[in-house]
Amino acid sequence: MAEPNAAPDTAPLALTGVPGLDDILRGGLTPDRLYLVEGVPGSGKTTLALDFLREGARRGEPVLYVTLSETAEELAAVAASHGWDLAGIHIHEMAPAENVLATDEQYTLFHPSEVELGEATETILDEVQRLKPRRVVFDSLSEIRLLAGTALRYRRQILALKRYFAGRRCTVLLLDDLTSTERDLQVQSIAHGVFTLEHLHPEYGSERRRLRVVKYRGVDFRGGYHDYTIRQGGLAVFPRLVAAEHRRGAPGATLSSGVAQLDRLLGGGIDFGTSTLLVGQPGTGKSSLATQFVSAHAATGGKAAIFTFDETAESLLARARNLGQQLQAPLADGRLLLQQVDPAELSPGEFTWRIRTAVEQQDVRLIVIDSLNGYMNAMPGEDFLTVQLHELLAYLAQNGVATLLLSAQQGLVGSQLQSPVDASYLADGVVLLRYFEAGGEVRQAISVIKKRSGAHERSIREIRLSAGTGIEVGAPLRHFHGVLTGTPRFRGEDEELMAMPPA
Repeated sequence: MAEPNAAPDTAPLALTGVPGLDDILRGGLTPDRLYLVEGVPGSGKTTLALDFLREGARRGEPVLYVTLSETAEELAAVAASHGWDLAGIHIHEMAPAENVLATDEQYTLFHPSEVELGEATETILDEVQRLKPRRVVFDSLSEIRLLAGTALRYRRQILALKRYFAGRRCTVLLLDDLTSTERDLQVQSIAHGVFTLEHLHPEYGSERRRLRVVKYRGVDFRGGYHDYTIRQGGLAVFPRLVAAEHRRGAPGATLSSGVAQLDRLLGGGIDFGTSTLLVGQPGTGKSSLATQFVSAHAATGGKAAIFTFDETAESLLARARNLGQQLQAPLADGRLLLQQVDPAELSPGEFTWRIRTAVEQQDVRLIVIDSLNGYMNAMPGEDFLTVQLHELLAYLAQNGVATLLLSAQQGLVGSQLQSPVDASYLADGVVLLRYFEAGGEVRQAISVIKKRSGAHERSIREIRLSAGTGIEVGAPLRHFHGVLTGTPRFRGEDEELMAMPPA
């Protein structure tokens, strides 16, 4: 009997029900093809399969879930944990009957696999003929492998399934839990696309999950690893950021801090479409400088986002309020997004996705990451974080976003200071803050070391933060030598130092 003609490749793509995965696949799955989804138990295969079928049911398509391992009751429990209604999804349960364990039910003339596989296949195909589904999920291949008995018979069975569904206007997902001791790569060659789900366990923090599209015939999919999480409501996939795909152009404007002497030091302020690294010892005022720019940007109606790893949101707001910086009103009306990042609970992919969401959906034009130390420490065991940071900064620059990166040096005074994260070569501008001793007092100095986008002052100025006057920047410290070492030599008059407030 001749098989029906295959659907043309111009047919609309089949959405998976997971927007992030559809983005990786350049729109979804080519319909009427067979796909393999691999992953160890707990990696989210069942959740992905239910997302896929629920998407079909929403579109009015008949869908079928063939389960050879879990019961319908167990699947209903998974759906309930996500708050889902499985209405519209037909579940065909192939769990063995209880009486197969009885002694008189054991096969004697034929090997059990020869009988059971044939019966299972016939039952499944009868159900397919009856429902004529547009989407089918087989869960899982490990049971088919056991029923087949031999590797050759198993491969033939998978190939027969592919040929059977070819041209029947049906998109098929085969789930494989990788419990077999031997990987059968021939099944990957049979499938039109292969997706691998990984479940990782770092030494500290919550588990991490990532997926990779191993192959997808005829589609220029986004390769590499993509982080994802399983949360109530299904899978949330965070596509790997490729900066070259996002070019909106920089506005070419400059953001003022609202402090005249600070702007003069910076050559007018910081430019949109650039990244600026604020580096210095703890307590030198990096976070306060960043929130000063946020307050000034919000005052002009602009939107900003602060991602804080090291400080609580309450502490940050209280400090800004003491310096006279206006953050409460922008926070209330949506001009400011303040997100406290929980250490060890966030993957690099999800963090990048939060920033992309702020830029693309909420039109944020100023991003503060406080700090790079927290960013690195919150994601231990992750490789290539610096490369991901480079891609993130390139993306923000191409979208005209001004980025402030904060980095705390190890140590308090002296010249033997170290930066655990060296991002100076990545940033377009570098602002250095230091402690120095003068007149028996510990003071703070600020200087601009680098600015790619324009001219800036080469001088070193004193900076002071106080509750009464906010941020003040003094005259250049022309008569001090060795300020950056922390122990300067004074040659001149005292008037270039700012007067300290009375005790």
